[in-house]
Order: sequence, then C-alpha cells, then structure tokens
Amino acid sequence: MTRVAVVAHAGKSFGGGLAELREVLAREGFTDPLWYEVAKSRKAPKYARRALTDGAEVIFVWGGDGMVQRCIDAVAGTEAVLAILPAGTANLLAANLHVPADLAEAVRIGLHGDRRPLDTGSVNGEHFAVMAGAGFDARMIKQADRGMKDRFGRAAYLYTGARNLSAGRVKAVVEVDGQRFFKGRVSCVLAGNVGKVLGGVEAFHGAQPDDGLLELGVVTAGNAPQWARTLGRVMLGEAERSPFVHVTRGRKFQVRFDRQLPYELDGGARPAARKLRIKVHPASVRICVPADAADRSLAA
Repeated sequence: MTRVAVVAHAGKSFGGGLAELREVLAREGFTDPLWYEVAKSRKAPKYARRALTDGAEVIFVWGGDGMVQRCIDAVAGTEAVLAILPAGTANLLAANLHVPADLAEAVRIGLHGDRRPLDTGSVNGEHFAVMAGAGFDARMIKQADRGMKDRFGRAAYLYTGARNLSAGRVKAVVEVDGQRFFKGRVSCVLAGNVGKVLGGVEAFHGAQPDDGLLELGVVTAGNAPQWARTLGRVMLGEAERSPFVHVTRGRKFQVRFDRQLPYELDGGARPAARKLRIKVHPASVRICVPADAADRSLAA
C-alpha cells in the first residue's frame, strides 16, 4: 500500500477540517499516515523533506498557495509526489490544475489521480509553481498578508490593490534568454508558470505548466486611469493588447531595478531586492491531478 504523509498548515480550514481529513484517509485505508502540522508555512519545508526521508510516496499539502510553494521548494528535483488540499484564500495552483474545493474529491485525486510532472520556476534560487512578481502585485500581497486575508478573504486583495494603483514606478532592465527585452520605467514585473490568476482571469494566454517555458509580463502603467485600461484588457484575456503591457516567454530572465523592490512568490511576500534571477526547471516536481486532465489543457 502507498505510504502517505500530511503536511498541514494548522491555521487553515477546508471542508470539515483536519478531523475530516483523517476520516477520509481512514476510509481509504490509511489509518496512520505520517502527520505533521505547522503554525506557519515557512516551517513546512523541513517536514516535507522529513516525510520524503521517512518513505512517503504521496505528500498531501494542506494549505494555500504559499504553503504549497514552500513544500515544492523543499522537494523540487526529487522523486516526491505532492497532492494539494486547497485550504487557502486563492488556491491558484489547485484551480489551474482542476483540483476541486471538495475535501473527499481532493483526497481521491491524491490517491488515485494522475501524477503529472510539472515545471517550476525559481527566483534567486527559490522555487515557485504559480507566479512570481515584483512591484505592484508584491505590495498588494504584502499588505493583504497583515491579517487582512484571514478577515476578508479575496476582498483583501481588491482593497490593497486599489491602494497601490498610484505607487511610483522604477527603472528596470529586463533580459530574456540573454537578450535585452525591455528597458524603462515599470510598475510591475510578473513571471508566470500558469495562465490564470485571481477570479479565473487569464493573465497569460496559453500558458502551460509543463511546456518548459515561463511567461513574462512587464507592466508600465503609472496611474489609476492607465491601470484601469490595463486591468480591463487583462479581464478580457487580452493583456498583450494593452499599450502598458509587454509580454514574452522564455527559459531564463534577469531583471535589474534601480532600487530595491519587494517581490512575491506564489502569494508569499519576500524581502526587497534589486536583482531577480528567474529561470524554469522543467518537470521538476510531480503533482496529483484529476485522471481526465490529459484530455484537457492543464491550465484551461
């Protein structure tokens, strides 16, 4: 029988909670899984590695995108198989991979679904699975993390996003696969491994998490009216048609700012930096997805 482990963010809720998870696993025949609970997602990596060392063949990750990112960063490049139990606010990776917000079904996918090799990206050596960005989105996420998400859910992002529409731009130079792609003032630089962001909006048309490439978007909007036009295009799935957006794809990006700028990985804030080294790691992690995912685009 497959040996399973659970790495859980104890502060996150999903379905009937961790008690229901134990019941669901028991009904599937797993009465004594390896079990690790953490109070903060940054404490998860050592337990994901411990689960792998202790022989877990499937590691269930209970939490949001930040929790999943921490575990992916810990085991990328190994033989680990991760199953997502989407207990966070946005759950963007789960949504892009069609993992449902139903606890019993998510467990079933982890035990009986397909195990798909997926790409990850990395920023300055740390892996991400969904998106990484600097500037506008990082400020929005950092401010929403200050207790707001727990109180207001996704609405916290709308509030903090509105507050940052007029934040100042910075000078940046962006290289893609060794060639200069952009030089000028930017308000946001976003690298994506998948296409859809909050609300199912397709930020990167046609992006696939298993094509060996990352998407890159550079946003130059500098005030509320320009952001309104930009976001309008994004909502229509036409980001590349905005005069304030430059979109490309590649395997390796280097971004240099004229001053330190906050950045984020899969919704988790990171300390400010002046340089971002971003690259793709093809097929570096295996994630459990629905068995019919092969019949449809992973990010559709």
